[in-house]
Amino acid sequence: MKVACVGGGPAGLYLSILLKRQDPAHDVTVYERDPEGSTYGWGVTYWRGLLDRLRELDPGSARAVEEHSVRWRDGVAHVGGLATRHHGDEGFGIGRHRLLAILAARARELGVRLEFEHPVTGANPPAADLVVAADGAGSALRTHHADHFGTEITGGRDHYVWLGTTKVFDAFTFAFVETDHGWIWAYGYGFGPEGSTCVVECAPGTWTGLGLDRADEAEGLGLLEKLFADVLDGHPLSARSSGRASAAWPVFRTLTNRTWSRDNLVLLGDAAHTTHYSIGAGTTLALEDAMALATALRERDTLPDALAHYERERRAALLPVQSAARLSAQWYENLPRYIHLPPEQMFALLGQRHSPLLPHLPPRLYYRIDRAAGRLETLRRVKRRLGPVIARTVQARRLAAGDGRARSGRPDAVPAHRG
Repeated sequence: MKVACVGGGPAGLYLSILLKRQDPAHDVTVYERDPEGSTYGWGVTYWRGLLDRLRELDPGSARAVEEHSVRWRDGVAHVGGLATRHHGDEGFGIGRHRLLAILAARARELGVRLEFEHPVTGANPPAADLVVAADGAGSALRTHHADHFGTEITGGRDHYVWLGTTKVFDAFTFAFVETDHGWIWAYGYGFGPEGSTCVVECAPGTWTGLGLDRADEAEGLGLLEKLFADVLDGHPLSARSSGRASAAWPVFRTLTNRTWSRDNLVLLGDAAHTTHYSIGAGTTLALEDAMALATALRERDTLPDALAHYERERRAALLPVQSAARLSAQWYENLPRYIHLPPEQMFALLGQRHSPLLPHLPPRLYYRIDRAAGRLETLRRVKRRLGPVIARTVQARRLAAGDGRARSGRPDAVPAHRG
């Protein structure tokens, strides 16, 4: 099969790797509009489950990804002058530029052709048996056939900016700062010894009240460095990653499509769907798309059947993730509802922001219910662990008592009560 992947991000590169591993005879080319080594963003996050899948499908690239990743187990929330730390699941961060370099090197090793500085539009698609639109949320291939794909875009409320810093956070860090114009907050996570990603978000009134809508880049960064000085420890913020200027405070756009394929053209990753950045799943979902599409192409007899199966499988898998992303975005949009709770309670509800019940209960009541449920679950786990031990102990005592009664000639199990 001749395959053209349009877009040299994680989805397009990983799909090319999987296809060549499945059948080295596949003719696979990746077309990327930007120069090699040029990328937007700073670091990406992922969790242990994705790393396990990567190991199964291509151990070589998985080892390189893990080797160049940082990891954390703690989450820290700074609210005003207070802070709280929670221990949680193991998370990973890796520089986007490093991830792309690893995947590009592996693709080349397997015989994939990589064509950088080669833009592709809907008017000049490559000639191939399968054309994969992995060219991001603004996909030119998808836009050219927008009526067919039924693309819908929904804008969020809050403004955000994607920044970098030389401060290396040792935990996934949340920082909430109150200003005269409302709250502004940041999410920070390390991606290597050189620094961290720092995403800053705020409501429209705060954005305009602070003058961020009018500030130039240097003024905006200077103001943010002052606001988040306590967590940055004197480190600067940067609005540029390698090769491309960052966007100026957009609102997040959730993108969906009525269908994901048209003849031999199929959508992959952000070209097919986007999920709010606050759940940190964008790269994971793109790689999982690539896994599902490669598997469908291997297991299905015809291309139409493979593309239909891929779409059904991924739509079903995305439903809970899209719900979680929507609820997560809404939690931040309604931050005043939670921010004045004690930090421990606020952070606990931050971790529960994917719950569909949380928006409909008073926050303190939800917190109490959640704590009670947690204690009940702890008791259940203890019971499950101790149950067999207790049962064996009781059985042993009964056997011992039975032996004693047999020796004394008394078969009765319950002694007579004497007043």
